Amino acid sequence: MVSAVLQAAPMRRTLMTAATAVVLLTGVASPAVAGDSPSPAVPAVSDSTGWVPAPTPPFSQEAGLTCDFAFRAEPVVDEVVTKVLRRYPDGAIRWDAYKGALVVRVTNSGNGRSYDADVSGSAVVEHAPDGGAIWNVVGPVLLGVRAGGGNIPRGLWVIDGVYRLQISASGYRTVTMVRGRRDNVCDHLG
Repeated sequence: MVSAVLQAAPMRRTLMTAATAVVLLTGVASPAVAGDSPSPAVPAVSDSTGWVPAPTPPFSQEAGLTCDFAFRAEPVVDEVVTKVLRRYPDGAIRWDAYKGALVVRVTNSGNGRSYDADVSGSAVVEHAPDGGAIWNVVGPVLLGVRAGGGNIPRGLWVIDGVYRLQISASGYRTVTMVRGRRDNVCDHLG
C-alpha cells in the first residue's frame, strides 16, 4: 500500500511520503515533505522493477494552520516506495505511483498526547504542467487542509477509502469520495 503525507503549500510535485500522500499537505517546513523531490540524504536505490524508497521525514507545524495547537509528526513505520510511470518530453514526471506501509505518530506539542495514524494508502498521481496534481487513491492518506484551502474543513485528516484528491496549482484541495471516510487527527490530540 502507498502512503501519503500531503502538504498545504503549492508545489510542482506533492510527495506521498505527500502523498502523499502524502499525498502531508499540512504546510510544514520539512524539505522532503514540502519540497519537490525525496530527501537527498536517502539514496534512490531501485530494484529491477523501478521502485525506489520514498521516505517521509519528521516535521512540525505551528498552531492554527491545520490544528489549533502546534504538533510534530514522525514516521514510526516507513516502507513507502515510488515508481515513475511516465514523463513529459522535458523529463518532468507526468505519472507516478506510491505504495508501502506508513504509520505517522502525530504529537501535540503542548500536552504531549500522540496519535499513530496508519496512512498506508496506494496512489497513482498525475502531475499537471502548471504544478497541480490529481491523486487517485485507495486506502488512507494524511491530508492537511488550512481554513478555506479545500472542499473539506480545516484539519489534519486521515482520508480513507476510494477517492480522488485534486490539488490545484494554488494548493486548493478537492476530495471526491467514491466510498470512504475521514477522521480529523486534531480531534484525537486536543
